[in-house]
Amino acid sequence: MSYYFSKEIDMPFDAAIEHVTKALAEKGFGVLTTIDVKATMKKKLDVDFKPYTILGACNPPFAHKALTAEDKIGAMLPCNVIVIEQAPGKVEVSAVDPVASMAAIDNPALAEVAGPVRELLKDVVAGL
Repeated sequence: MSYYFSKEIDMPFDAAIEHVTKALAEKGFGVLTTIDVKATMKKKLDVDFKPYTILGACNPPFAHKALTAEDKIGAMLPCNVIVIEQAPGKVEVSAVDPVASMAAIDNPALAEVAGPVRELLKDVVAGL
């Protein structure tokens, strides 16, 4: 089982981040965190890295259900969606598969949350 699903899209990197953020919002996800990996690598390690952003996406009703079912699940939240410039104008968008990540936890109530979240994230990525 893969731990992510992804799609390549043709658009500039910054436009792709906006596009993905909007697509997530249409499925009920807000972006709680934005990590600019390229800038962080430059600042912390003085290393040049390709444009790479991690979006921490959260769907509040599902997050609430997951936290109610398993209070330590916050260690695995939010759902990360990454936006990577693979070449100029070619951007890969990948989202974590919550079913794969939750498989490590023996709690059937989490499967009831992870399945629908997986479908929403797959729809987001497929619809880009």
